[in-house]
Amino acid sequence: MLSKKTKYALHALTYLGKHRAEGTVLIHDIAEEHGISHKFLENILLELKKAGMLGSKKGKGGGYYLIKEPQEIPLSRVIRLLDGPIAMLPCVSLNYYEPCAECKSETQCGLNKVMIQVRDETLKILENKTLQDILFFE
Repeated sequence: MLSKKTKYALHALTYLGKHRAEGTVLIHDIAEEHGISHKFLENILLELKKAGMLGSKKGKGGGYYLIKEPQEIPLSRVIRLLDGPIAMLPCVSLNYYEPCAECKSETQCGLNKVMIQVRDETLKILENKTLQDILFFE
């Protein structure tokens, strides 16, 4: 399940994508449009900036803007950045692997095998869908 933080990040990225032609966008405008706490959104945008998805400008005419094209921002990257693993179990995670404490053998665990398939299909979709794919559905 996506956290509120990730959903808000995707709403903010979508807003920035739709308003690219206007240049920078104020946090206030995004927060007001989507009913997000200004402070919470500010922290999210800073994380996206540190990850190289956004740029910012201070002062008059300042705000945030996309520094990547919408089709260059995979949804999987945003989700991993803010929520961590995409896999439903730590024992099948590609980037955040941990053995399950209650499992005696991953090689003989049926749940592990099913969750690998779920992870693979989910990743196939999320790595091939980008911000561009969600821009005009909101």
